[in-house]
Amino acid sequence: MYTSHEDIGYDFEDDSKDKKTLKPHPDIDGGWAWMMVLSSFFVHILIMGSQMALGVLNVEWLEEFHQSRGLTAWVSSLSMGITLIVGPFIGLFINTCGCRRTTIIGGLVNSLGWVLSAYAANVHCLFITFGVAAGLGSGMAYLPAVVMVGRYFQKRRALAQGLSTTGTGFGTFLMTVLLKYLCEEYGWRNAMFIQGAVSLNLCVCGALMRPLSPGKDADHPAGKDPPVVPAGSMDSMKSEGHLGRTEEKDGKPGNKESLCDLQAQECQGQAQHRKNMCAFRVLKTVSQLTMRVRKGFRDWYLGYFGTASLFTNRMFVAFIFWALFAYSSFVIPFIHLPEIVNLYNLSEQNDVFPLTSVIAILHIFGKVLLGVVADLPCISVWNVFLMANFTLVLSIFILPLMHTYASLAAICALIGFSSGYFSLMPVVTEDLVGTEHLANAYGIIICANGISALLGPPFAGWIYDITQKYDFSFYICGLLYMVGIFFLLIQPCVGIIEQSRRKHIDGMHV
Repeated sequence: MYTSHEDIGYDFEDDSKDKKTLKPHPDIDGGWAWMMVLSSFFVHILIMGSQMALGVLNVEWLEEFHQSRGLTAWVSSLSMGITLIVGPFIGLFINTCGCRRTTIIGGLVNSLGWVLSAYAANVHCLFITFGVAAGLGSGMAYLPAVVMVGRYFQKRRALAQGLSTTGTGFGTFLMTVLLKYLCEEYGWRNAMFIQGAVSLNLCVCGALMRPLSPGKDADHPAGKDPPVVPAGSMDSMKSEGHLGRTEEKDGKPGNKESLCDLQAQECQGQAQHRKNMCAFRVLKTVSQLTMRVRKGFRDWYLGYFGTASLFTNRMFVAFIFWALFAYSSFVIPFIHLPEIVNLYNLSEQNDVFPLTSVIAILHIFGKVLLGVVADLPCISVWNVFLMANFTLVLSIFILPLMHTYASLAAICALIGFSSGYFSLMPVVTEDLVGTEHLANAYGIIICANGISALLGPPFAGWIYDITQKYDFSFYICGLLYMVGIFFLLIQPCVGIIEQSRRKHIDGMHV
């Protein structure tokens, strides 16, 4: 799906029968590929890390605008949700413009959203400037970062994705401290303005996403098409050559009038030639752009709605339902933990070491360690994924029962470590649909995660507005998470029952 003319991972050589021979690109699994990991790492810091630290700004917005917690939480949820929901549609930009341009444009839009939010007059303005604008820019930069790492790596793809996604944990820790410091020193409006300037580094990350170019013609080492000259231009060039020769013959002192006339004709011919070339370049650019847009849209449409639809895979459909319920339970602690700390009068201890930073640090170790365990030959990735999910949902249920900083820190550490299963999501998705459909399938999964992130925090805020307690928010979200895990268990249970039934039937025949 996410394939453009400039993001090809292999070289192609034409033979006499116009067939294409696949040859690995020299940068695959090495060289510039590690710069892709570095670029993706910083994209995760700037996008996912800053979004996980929005709880700091959420407190400031509540004090500034005096709106309900449910309404205010929509700002953070819109930003998080749109970043992921637009994933399948950003594929159209990637097919048309390539990953580099998409990321640079996304960095500019994201920065603009942060800066405009600094001048917001109310929460409803933040819905547009931060929720929609900054969220859209984040989505345009986030998905290309994941896709480019996948294109540059074949053998070490899991390791590369794991290292790049640890930027989320580092970013959460760094951005929480940064936003808290900026809000205390300069106020939340100036803090958002400064963060907008910091977000321009996404453009630098996009510039590092050098496309894997196809094989280049030996006659044209720059990889450009040979210059094409229109027929009219050739005629003008011939006429210019003829005029030049006439000058050589007649350019004597006695023929000054004829020489002036010839020079005037030559200038007119050159001006006409420049006009022809300019018009030709414009027509060629428009034609190429139109073809790229049509091809990109066709590839994007067939990837999701073609005959080989992913929705015929029942286990993948169950995985989508899990994604719809799961992500909100992970996001809610980040959004509402600062308020819970204030309610329990733990602000002084939390200022020394924020609980969201505890989650972030353990989230990094969880991604690495769970990835190492899942790579062991005697252990199933699916089993590790399920165990991490059960641990996370258990932590969500226990968190409201903790009222001291030490107990909350312990539960947050468990939440951070178990949520490291996010690095296994591409691996599990690949096991379900195969490598060929991985990009399409993962786009759908992060879109489902985005819907979950969009609805989860406001739902928790509304429950608090009704009950004046966060306990029920976590309990209900934990139950919804259990529903998602139940969807994952349905198909394996059905498979086990069918397998035992076949064995029983085969035993009776014997």
